[in-house]
Amino acid sequence: MAREKIIAGLDIGSSKVRTVVGVLDPEKGTPNVIGVGTASSSGLRKGAVIDVEEVIQSISASLEEAERMSGEPIHSVFASVGGIHLETIKSQGVVAIGGHEITEADVDRVLDAAQMVSLPNNRRVLKIVPRSFTVDNQKDIKYPVGMSGIRLEVDAFIIAGQTPTINNLEKSINQAGVDIDDLVPVPLAVAEAVIDKRQKELGVVVIDIGAGGTSVIVYEEGMLMHAIVLPVGGESITNDLAIGLRTSVDTAEKLKIEHGSVEQKEINSRDIIDLSLLSKNDDQKIMKSQVVEIAKARVEEIFDMVNAELRAIEREGKLPAGAVLTGAGAKLPGMTELAREILKLPVQIGFPIEIDGIVDKIDDPSYATAIGLLVWGSRFESGKSFSFGNFNLKKTFGGMLDFIKNFLPKK
Repeated sequence: MAREKIIAGLDIGSSKVRTVVGVLDPEKGTPNVIGVGTASSSGLRKGAVIDVEEVIQSISASLEEAERMSGEPIHSVFASVGGIHLETIKSQGVVAIGGHEITEADVDRVLDAAQMVSLPNNRRVLKIVPRSFTVDNQKDIKYPVGMSGIRLEVDAFIIAGQTPTINNLEKSINQAGVDIDDLVPVPLAVAEAVIDKRQKELGVVVIDIGAGGTSVIVYEEGMLMHAIVLPVGGESITNDLAIGLRTSVDTAEKLKIEHGSVEQKEINSRDIIDLSLLSKNDDQKIMKSQVVEIAKARVEEIFDMVNAELRAIEREGKLPAGAVLTGAGAKLPGMTELAREILKLPVQIGFPIEIDGIVDKIDDPSYATAIGLLVWGSRFESGKSFSFGNFNLKKTFGGMLDFIKNFLPKK
């Protein structure tokens, strides 16, 4: 019997650093969570490292807690890359086949060709995700291996980020004492945690409201259609509360967590919050309706921005599987109702799927990215992954054949 493999997902957010450790059973191919570690995040702003030493300390604290709970040392991680520096670029690749049967090597070549786009020196490719293939004049092929033709083309998305930002993140992770198995953009990781193939086929948008930004990713007919990180998130709500209510940022954060809501109908106009119960630095009394009004205005802006992205790809109000909300920001009371009203779509809170083990520890939308990294890692290690973008890793761990079989739906 094959030995169970330890996999770790490391989600480095602007507010929290979360580590989830799982055991991969080769026979089942799914992870079993055995440890979780969470630490306050310092030294990051909107996904970018601004203080390497503080980031290292935050990562180390999260890793140590996960190691204590799991009883296993963590040597390497599948780590998230987030922030507004991420961008999605459409790309195409073309190679000659010469009439023979298309092989895995041909798919490798056409994906390499698609990656050869002109990017500024400060941009780095993180992932390349194939959407569909064309063999000669036959378009919209999901899986071309085994077909014959003269010319093979691929329509793909490249997800790229700022080279200095990514390099600083890698440096911080390595100096915290672990190697990097793969770097995964947050939108891709979140999607793997909370939606299934059927939702991807029908059409779905996943909205991850993190502290430093909001990640948005759209799938339809099993293919990636769009991905972006918006520059507003949970920290924006906290800052609005601090300014609007004239409190400290720390008090505003506690206020958001303990009393935050976007559900005005449920708020009594006479409800009072005594800030002295939350902080020694603030002693004023405020109306709870003020908190709701401020938070709701910012959340409405977030959903309006999501709608603008959907409008740009002609999918506004047109995704049958609706919207799935994740991230710590998704836990504010009234979020699903407000999203449903603005997006004109079915809306649900996204909880991790395909996970066994100490589920009670991670059954929370704020763990979506960390769990997505664990799922990504389990597929990567079991040969079921779809880690297209890093070709050095691809060549280390094997070819693309099994990756594409699991990523793209069959006809």
